[in-house]
Amino acid sequence: MTCMPIKNTPRAATPDDAPSISRTLARAFADDPMMGWFFPGGASREPDLVRYFATIFTRQYGRHGVCERTASAAAFWVSPEGQAKAVPDAETVAELEEILGDRAPLFREAVQAAAQQGPKEPHWYLAVLGADPAARGQGHGAVLLRSGLAKADAAGLPVYLESSKPDNLPFYEHFGFTVLGEAALPGGGPALWAMRREPAPADAS
Repeated sequence: MTCMPIKNTPRAATPDDAPSISRTLARAFADDPMMGWFFPGGASREPDLVRYFATIFTRQYGRHGVCERTASAAAFWVSPEGQAKAVPDAETVAELEEILGDRAPLFREAVQAAAQQGPKEPHWYLAVLGADPAARGQGHGAVLLRSGLAKADAAGLPVYLESSKPDNLPFYEHFGFTVLGEAALPGGGPALWAMRREPAPADAS
């Protein structure tokens, strides 16, 4: 039987993709310090992560962001035009709090702290980028990152993100991001690094 190559061509994510995207991101963030802080161990952790990513995709970023996927990765972006709308509504907040349980207050504090530290200038925001660990090294995350950066560059705008995983910082730095600062999540949580990338200069040719 001929093996089909793993496809890592970005395409727009649709609501029908929610089950596969949420499972992919749950696996991608299984070792993420921030997700580990909000969803401490136990047998229910992966199902809770699946529900979390399904909720923010279907109710938040899928409606007001720019969501793309490959066969083994997904990325959620928010353009300047979508940032006011991408804030979770009351129903989304209630659903997230039900998933988070007693960690919900910590989550609220972290979201509020991140919002206060975010840039005030127009920018593209990379909310989520993750690849299934089984497909790491095959370029899935990189191709999605390049796709979003191209959109920001076309608009002449910087890109902003936060990461709680130190191992990811060199990956983003390779694509032109610089660390703006480091802060601990409220309640004794892990460190969170804010990163920014300037728009690439227009080709003068």
